[in-house]
Amino acid sequence: MENHVVLSMKNITMSFPGVRALQNVDFSLYKGEIHALMGENGAGKSTLIKVLTGVHTRDSGEIFLEDKPINNRSPEEAHENGISTVFQEINLCTNLSVAENIFAGYQPRTRLFAINWKEMNEKAAHILAWVGLEHIDVTRALGEYSVAIQQMVAIARAVNFNCKVLILDEPTSSLDDHEVENLFNVMRQLKADGKGIIFVTHFLEQVYQVCDRITVLRNGELQGVFTTSELPRVQLVATMLGHEFNELASIRSHSQDIDRDDKVPDVIKAVGLSHKGTIKPFDLQIKKGEVIGLTGLLGSGRSELARTLYSADKPDTGTLFFKGNRLKASEPIDSMRAGMAYLPEDRKEESIIADLSVRENLIIALQAKTGVFKLLPVAKQNELSEQYIKALNIKTPSPETLIKQLSGGNQQKVIIGRWLITHPDFLILDEPTRGIDVGTKTEIQKLVVQLAGEGMTIMFISSEIEEMLRTVNRLCVIRDGKKVGEIRNNNLTQQDVMAAIAGGEKNAR
Repeated sequence: MENHVVLSMKNITMSFPGVRALQNVDFSLYKGEIHALMGENGAGKSTLIKVLTGVHTRDSGEIFLEDKPINNRSPEEAHENGISTVFQEINLCTNLSVAENIFAGYQPRTRLFAINWKEMNEKAAHILAWVGLEHIDVTRALGEYSVAIQQMVAIARAVNFNCKVLILDEPTSSLDDHEVENLFNVMRQLKADGKGIIFVTHFLEQVYQVCDRITVLRNGELQGVFTTSELPRVQLVATMLGHEFNELASIRSHSQDIDRDDKVPDVIKAVGLSHKGTIKPFDLQIKKGEVIGLTGLLGSGRSELARTLYSADKPDTGTLFFKGNRLKASEPIDSMRAGMAYLPEDRKEESIIADLSVRENLIIALQAKTGVFKLLPVAKQNELSEQYIKALNIKTPSPETLIKQLSGGNQQKVIIGRWLITHPDFLILDEPTRGIDVGTKTEIQKLVVQLAGEGMTIMFISSEIEEMLRTVNRLCVIRDGKKVGEIRNNNLTQQDVMAAIAGGEKNAR
């Protein structure tokens, strides 16, 4: 790696109304370097990239490309300056030919200003051969090819026009292992050719496979710049999550090895369950009254594993047994009617129905489970609403108040109440305490422990390690879409959990 700085960003500060997205962030990229930009959701990665490429205007700070100050005002201007971005979602025209996509806006012309198709197709074939796609017919529509090939075409387009800096934003999320390795070979080739590459990813393993250095952001602030070969994985995880290697003062005292008790029946038994592109085949057993946590970095596959169990993402392989019987669920309503419940991560987009009342939001899952031709009497709706508003301490002027008028924490309690009304045997809670106040978080944690004590089986997903340790009996470790181990909550510390996430599980099966 040449020690020549091709890109330098200094003291970058960027604010949105009421939010400081970046605070005096520095970033540098060497010529012939693959540099990982890492951090959890909301860390500032996307904002930094958008400032660099002219999507956002920074409040302050300087950007230098090969020691010359630049101020990109649009992605097009950034592209002209030699900074190209390939996003997770391919932003090419699938109805146009491969060659047309590579040369869009830059087509070679004849003397009469018509497109020189022969020259364009020949040049496109030459460029694609350079990235290992010599077998591609450049005259065919891009949409006829796989996502992996479309990704390579996007990269070929990006590096074809005086590219000095290539930004790859989550490029591997839709690729299988073989396709990822092909991409990495192209990245190494670009590195050898002197390109500077910024690799934005959540995949820990991939960072250690291909990156020279790592920059970590958290809450819009720079946490450090590290040489990959000298950075232990557990330290990277700790830096991203913002935890020191200290033991928690208090750990859930009633943690039990329920999973080891043969007298306790299985509620969930998954054998070889998978979903193409998100979760590799996994086995999992969860017993009655157990709280199992899913732990891993954002993007590890935690939510995807839960969605596969609930058939929100229909499994491609494997068998799922629920309460001892094989469950054949083709859609979530089948899982719900069998006795499952699922609170998704994004309550605003996937849970609350903003223009309905608290009462209507509470009873809607039970109504769906009962069926549209068996409408719940209004008196029953009112009875259930009052019962769960009181039980969950939901602060609302009335059951008829629109849910959108409640605080985030009270909205979340309404959604939890929605599922408790259905009396599920298995409840999945994905980030149930995100974005709510500390008091409500504590209430929800206590509720989870209480429900488990009453015999409900619960899957609990959280980015907060301390919360997991207070709540779960056992942690299932997810990394890069694969279940890599299980650890029991017996005097665990934050360090133990972070070591498990990074690789090297303690007390793993």
